[in-house]
Amino acid sequence: MRIGELARRADCPVETVRYYEKQGLLTAPRRSGANYRDYGAAHLERLAFIRRCRSLDMSLPEIRALLNAVARPGADCAPVDALIDAHIGHVAARIAELKSLKKELDAIRAHCAGRRPAGACGIIETLSRPAAKRARRNSHVRGAK
Repeated sequence: MRIGELARRADCPVETVRYYEKQGLLTAPRRSGANYRDYGAAHLERLAFIRRCRSLDMSLPEIRALLNAVARPGADCAPVDALIDAHIGHVAARIAELKSLKKELDAIRAHCAGRRPAGACGIIETLSRPAAKRARRNSHVRGAK
């Protein structure tokens, strides 16, 4: 199948297929006599695997490590377990960051209710203050990173 068909079957843009090829995650296909890329079922399977990993917010190095494990089915899966455990930790940290962000946004939203001119908007006024003042004034603000 050509690149457009592969992309359609994998439900992704053609540019994504090319990107994964450039990154070495998707092996280069053989070329037809007319120099078109000619993808097979294995490419579709691998692309589906990569897309599933990306849907779980895995990084390209994490996906590369998983693809290495796929290529060595007889190897110990302890590194895969460790990779997923580390990824779960990253997700948990991100969830904590997002909860903190939501709390901060809720507090900012509370500064303005109803319709009024933008010049009298409590949200705009709050966002215009330097972060340090907001942090001292509102204990919910995340620390500097």
